[in-house]
Amino acid sequence: MYSVLFNPVVFDIYSVPLYLMLIFAFSTGLIVSWFTIPPIVALANAKKLYEEPNERSAHKIATPTLGGLAIFAGFKFSYLVFSGQTELPERPFIAAGCLVIFLMGMKDDIFVLAPIKKFLAQIFATLLVVFLGNIYISDFQGLFGINEIPYWASIVFSFFVVIAIINAFNLCDGIDGLAGSLGNIAAVTFGTWFALAGDYVYAIMCFSLAGSLIGFLRYNLSNGKNKIFMGDTGSLLIGFVIAIATIRFIELNRSPLIEHHVSSAPAVAIGILFIPIYDTIRVMSARIMRRKSPFKADRGHLHHKLLDLGYTHPQATLMISFTSVVFIVLSFLLQHIGILQLLFVLTIIATAWYLIPVTKWARRISSKVTGKPRSVETGKPCC
Repeated sequence: MYSVLFNPVVFDIYSVPLYLMLIFAFSTGLIVSWFTIPPIVALANAKKLYEEPNERSAHKIATPTLGGLAIFAGFKFSYLVFSGQTELPERPFIAAGCLVIFLMGMKDDIFVLAPIKKFLAQIFATLLVVFLGNIYISDFQGLFGINEIPYWASIVFSFFVVIAIINAFNLCDGIDGLAGSLGNIAAVTFGTWFALAGDYVYAIMCFSLAGSLIGFLRYNLSNGKNKIFMGDTGSLLIGFVIAIATIRFIELNRSPLIEHHVSSAPAVAIGILFIPIYDTIRVMSARIMRRKSPFKADRGHLHHKLLDLGYTHPQATLMISFTSVVFIVLSFLLQHIGILQLLFVLTIIATAWYLIPVTKWARRISSKVTGKPRSVETGKPCC
């Protein structure tokens, strides 16, 4: 009896099966973000830390933009607790990079930073993980006939990849639920593959992010008193974490001996992120063709076109998210046809799908589905 009461009972949480750890990580991220958002909203309203509607907004009422704080809290708490005692040299640099993104995003959401300052913070965070953390793409795996590339080229190319993915998610955060849903889909996809491949820590990282995003989406997609936006803090953090997962996914698949090896890994990784990547490239290219700055905001994104057809934010988010899942499934099913061939197929399908919202047929269908005529606010600028 004495030994039961006074001897310590040792419980090693890291000894439980991996699938339980993934459930714990996902659930913890969800719970933390779910329960931190109401007090964040109360604080934001008390201090008037919200976004007032303007000519660029797709919303009509003032809404707090500090949802990224809850996403960061849920993700970091869960990731640090459940990533275990496994040696991972790059982990402190990932944590430091996330902190840089978080601090910059929070300051921008509250005070609004100059674009150059935001970009410099992204550069610093990216250098932490690419240069110091040695998270970089070292092999093109046959793309354009190129395989292993020099170290300096790996650093430069990976730097560009991380910056591009960060801003792709930032630009797709234009309607309720979109960036969170696309980030969640990518995180679950990468996390599932990491788990199957035995990459414990990165699986935990992805599922921690996925859980925190679900907790956020519960409020972001509602119209209740606790409605909140993720702001730049959330969208930039999603892009940063997903960029790290993307590089890890490509690098692990260099070896055909790895369990659940994926052929054409660079193309499959692009397929997992195809919607935000393609939409960003398409919109910026269109702006350049019109002789405008590629960074000048307009209503050229796909989600704007769906809103102009009369769809609500949840409807547009659901349609785009479903399409993202279709691209992911196609990428894995067609992985054996080759990198360039797979990218070509995905691009052709995406181009055709992006043209649908501007057809008369699509306008007729949307009128029947939504029960209202097509919006005429196509000239209204937005983010």
